[in-house]
Amino acid sequence: MAGMKEQQFTEEKPLLPEKRGVDSDMESCEQLMPAGDWKEHDIETPYGMLHVIIRGAPKGNKPAILTYHDVGLNHKLCFNTFFNNEDMQEITKHFVICHVDAPGQQIGASQLPQGYQYPTMDQLAGMLPTVVQHFGFKSIVGIGVGAGAYILAKFALIFPDLVEGLVLLNIDPNGKGWIDWAATKLSGLTSALPDTVLPHLFSQEELMNNTELVQSYRQQINNTINQFNLQLFWNMYNSRRDLEMNRSGTVLNAKTLKCPVMLVVGDNAPAEEGVVECNSKLDPTNTTFLKMADSGGLPQLTQPGKLTEAFKYFLQGMGYIAYVKDRRLSGGPVPSASMTRLVRSRTASLTSASSMDGSRSRACTHSDSTEGVGTVTHTMEVSC
Repeated sequence: MAGMKEQQFTEEKPLLPEKRGVDSDMESCEQLMPAGDWKEHDIETPYGMLHVIIRGAPKGNKPAILTYHDVGLNHKLCFNTFFNNEDMQEITKHFVICHVDAPGQQIGASQLPQGYQYPTMDQLAGMLPTVVQHFGFKSIVGIGVGAGAYILAKFALIFPDLVEGLVLLNIDPNGKGWIDWAATKLSGLTSALPDTVLPHLFSQEELMNNTELVQSYRQQINNTINQFNLQLFWNMYNSRRDLEMNRSGTVLNAKTLKCPVMLVVGDNAPAEEGVVECNSKLDPTNTTFLKMADSGGLPQLTQPGKLTEAFKYFLQGMGYIAYVKDRRLSGGPVPSASMTRLVRSRTASLTSASSMDGSRSRACTHSDSTEGVGTVTHTMEVSC
């Protein structure tokens, strides 16, 4: 894109082996980054304590990257693989990174007291301004998965000036109906808690095949997260209300997310329907929808490289990364106007035209050789 400055990212050796079994997953849980780079904080908020881990310090007006994990996980289980990706580390070294753990979900957390009233989803979102203020962030770019995506979206609706962009994986903007609520309750009575949570995280195909990843996460959810605390978070997530947002013009006084949003879901993921519903409620001129093939329920674990690439260009569209070297190519840099390996969605009804938002353009184009560079689409499918 014209006016974008170029910045080259160098290549480093991979930090994680390509083949990951149960043992390597358990070990990697403790290897998010070198211990000296990260600082842990317990922050008192109006709705209780939050465990936060942070690396770096605020740099001028650049936003912090703030993550929020899904129910059944914590920041390590949810984001370890993604943030250990070599290309992701090239991005994150330019930002302060802040991982938030929901109350009582971090590894080694003490059991919450009997009778403890777990914060509602709205209250969990209401804890985040204290975190932003505590560290002196001007704003954030949020990355949330499942329950964490819901919380960050709620936060952005209430405090739009604090959020510059959102990457929302597996978000379901709808509350559970009575039938779904009853089914969840029944499942909880007949199954162990990890087996109740796993269908929320993984696709039916992954569960049926009992993949190594499913086996690993069943073990880790059972062994590293306090089950009493997890049950409280699980119950509160399943009691959530609809996110009160609608696309402009669809209802009177419609309210939706104002910042650029990238929605991500795996093909056949349990959250697929919810993410499509969320897409229908957002402004099509600043929303990108990525459906990732062969990624199962948690794309950040199964396809971290592809998700990292999409995240690079999301930040590029916001003006923070203008140029990225593709380490797979022996030649020169990737043209700044192309978005490699991202192709147009075959779902034409979800495709929207691009727009300019003030001084920031949200241009996301593909590199199909049959069309000229500069063709713009906001709804895409990662099909490779």
